[in-house]
Amino acid sequence: MAFGTQDDTDEVMNEINMTPLVDVMLVLLIIFIITVPVMKHAVNIDLPSAKNQPLEARPETIRLSVDAKGDYYLNQDMIEDKDLQAMLKAESVKVPQPELHIRGDKNVKYERVAQAMATAQQVGLRKIGFITEPKN
Repeated sequence: MAFGTQDDTDEVMNEINMTPLVDVMLVLLIIFIITVPVMKHAVNIDLPSAKNQPLEARPETIRLSVDAKGDYYLNQDMIEDKDLQAMLKAESVKVPQPELHIRGDKNVKYERVAQAMATAQQVGLRKIGFITEPKN
């Protein structure tokens, strides 16, 4: 027994121990071998084929124009102020509800456009937009 001398067994190990890595890889391989057939197991069914086209119910668009004099035009047909509410009410009950696009002349009083908007809101139209010309 000699104290202070180094044996060959006390040296630092410079290599990675591969045994735990191989054990983990074998466990993972076994897990995949077991689970892959389970994942691919399905009942073979001969499904019938049918031809169909998706139904797209696109809402139509109502164009309400207000000219420079303040007259209303619904889809290019001139209408009276008293008829505006009834015509918009008839459009608001359609399914799907159409969109209302308001085109106001730049010289018309804002009051006329605001009245049309208020009438559309009162009868229940929810989709209201403004049409403008792009600036060049």
